[in-house]
Amino acid sequence: LFSGAWSHARSGIMAAQEPSPPSSLEGNKPGFPKKILANKLEDKHLCNICLKILRRPFQAQCGHRFCSYCFNKAVSSGPQKCGACIKEDIFEEPTSILKQGCAFPDNAAKREVEALEAVCINEECSWTGTIKEYEANHEGKCDFRILSCPSCKELLRANELERHNERECPERTLNCKYCKEPFHFKNIKAHDEICPKYPMICEGCAKKKIPREKYVDHIKLCTKFRTPCRFHVVGCDMTVEKEKIHDHEQACSYEHLNLLLHFIMGIKVNLEGLQPQSLELASHKIHELHQSLRRCQELELKVSTFENIVCVLNREMERSATTMEAYNRQHRLDQDKIEILNNKVRQLERTVGLRDLSIVEMEAKMREMSAATYDGVFVWKISDFSKKRQDAVAGRAPAMFSAAFYTSKYGYKMCLRIYLNGDGTGRGTHLSLFFVVMRGHSDALLKWPFNQKVTLMLLDQNNREHIIDAFRPDISSSSFQSALGVTPLCIMYQNRSQSLCSSTVI
Repeated sequence: LFSGAWSHARSGIMAAQEPSPPSSLEGNKPGFPKKILANKLEDKHLCNICLKILRRPFQAQCGHRFCSYCFNKAVSSGPQKCGACIKEDIFEEPTSILKQGCAFPDNAAKREVEALEAVCINEECSWTGTIKEYEANHEGKCDFRILSCPSCKELLRANELERHNERECPERTLNCKYCKEPFHFKNIKAHDEICPKYPMICEGCAKKKIPREKYVDHIKLCTKFRTPCRFHVVGCDMTVEKEKIHDHEQACSYEHLNLLLHFIMGIKVNLEGLQPQSLELASHKIHELHQSLRRCQELELKVSTFENIVCVLNREMERSATTMEAYNRQHRLDQDKIEILNNKVRQLERTVGLRDLSIVEMEAKMREMSAATYDGVFVWKISDFSKKRQDAVAGRAPAMFSAAFYTSKYGYKMCLRIYLNGDGTGRGTHLSLFFVVMRGHSDALLKWPFNQKVTLMLLDQNNREHIIDAFRPDISSSSFQSALGVTPLCIMYQNRSQSLCSSTVI
């Protein structure tokens, strides 16, 4: 029992001293795909989390291997149970618990994996080599790997992506060769219709490459540009170059006067045809128009007032938005402070927990030290004897150990073990008492094997009849060879109520 506890404590110390896994900067990818292997796949080369080929393998204290990236991701949210241990039905705490500090780089497995023959997983790529060469020189650089176009999302090979972006992508962005502004390829025609630098040709002088933004100014000054005759309102449908308008008006003055005469005669006929009722109706309509105009002016004044109100409200909204943004920034700062304080509280809670555990351990050691003796004599008083014997009969607590005691301050460490319902041949009929030699701090200074005389006594508290037995250990027995030992001596005592045991070592 004590040997197992000692071994368990030593393994716990070793686990605490093991290195922690690296940060994500050292391994930020899961395992290699299985298709990369040129030869037969073996289970020992697989990560027990991503089930791919190990990349920078780590070995946990349970013996299973994981990719560095997979292990860090699994334990980033706290300790986890090893899925491989559960699957293999070998789960055992705390060995099968994955957590930071319980794994170490498995360099032997890393060298073995990196030396495996590999092929490229991309179709039509003929590259071959080792996994180490694949990771260092080919992975992420293969011209045949499939990538997504960032604009149209079409899947293409890496060696086709540049040509696609320059010539084929319908969502590619181009710069206008005239105004240099960027636009999507599909909008090229619509852009040409509004581009201010688009070259135009004057219909009069045939001058080329006139920017659209300067075309109107050009035709205002261009003497070759054809414009309608000034008498087109009375019926002249001729268009004449600006420099020849004067010649046209002189040459066609008779026709222009004739058209003007017909236009004026038509107006006269229309005016004579107006009846007084029509004039009265027209006057009434003019009055209504004046009233409508007045109402429009009133509405315009109200609209102006409303516009001023809207401007004031807009300024208030802007101030409110600015204030709200300031509040939001302060809220984010407060949230960050709260998170920092929460982390500190959790850290303090962990520190308090560790200190509580240390206090409990110290209290146990103090209780053990207060009960220990250093003269080789130990009296063990068993309280509540009847209840503890019932527990032993029921099998709930068949054995009990006493506190440790010593032959001297730097002497042998010992204790007693008692079976209140007997052990072996005495089970159910007798009380069995054993003498135990424990592992002590001064064992290296003592003489082995243990050969001190041992006296065991079962004390009758009525001072009537004590049961006493003494023996000297068999030095050839493995029980006394500088290790934890249990004597083969068993005192059997039946139908008595003594509850005091005494042991003396000389």
